[in-house]
Amino acid sequence: MRETNTDKKARAKKVVEVLKENYPDSKCSLNYSSPHELLIATILSAQCTDHRVNQVTQNLFEKYPSPSDFAFCNVSLLAKDIHSCGYHNQKARNIQSASLVIVEEYNGKVPNNLEDLVRLPGVGRKTANCVLGEIYNVPSMVIDTHMIRIMNLLKFVNTGDPKKIEFALMKLFNDNEWVSLTHMIIDHGRAVCVARRPNCNECVIAPYCPSAQINNF
Repeated sequence: MRETNTDKKARAKKVVEVLKENYPDSKCSLNYSSPHELLIATILSAQCTDHRVNQVTQNLFEKYPSPSDFAFCNVSLLAKDIHSCGYHNQKARNIQSASLVIVEEYNGKVPNNLEDLVRLPGVGRKTANCVLGEIYNVPSMVIDTHMIRIMNLLKFVNTGDPKKIEFALMKLFNDNEWVSLTHMIIDHGRAVCVARRPNCNECVIAPYCPSAQINNF
């Protein structure tokens, strides 16, 4: 029998409750000390692990301590500095261009709304939502690979389209849970519900996961 929207919301509520019990300290795993640093780190995190990004930004943020330093840097040298994050040439161009816009159009301040953020080179909804949720406390969801995979396994969505997933989950979960839910799902995806083989026997949300019940993954 097809699950009603009311039942799905009730199941979503239980998932959040259990995740909060088991991941009370979940937070953004990128290291940063300013809005601009988080923006840069998030751009670098595309197709790269947060661990690697943190290794790179430890020296990067010392070498380029302000938006102006990134905006007027030698982009070839910047590309070398971020080489190990992958796609270094494109990321370097985006970082420099985005920083230049921030300096020239926003007085060095990272925008605090989605519309302006996604206008920045290299910034999509994922990066914008990360900045909005972490820096400006705006209810937002970061739809990364963990969120896509696990929300599909939970049968809360049936699509791989990040934007469609974001909008569907916004209707399912309370907005005061969006930011923390993202962090908890990411931690759970790294520790238990791994991509190659979800460890359902150790999964705390397995009782609320249709895929775990029928081993349909």
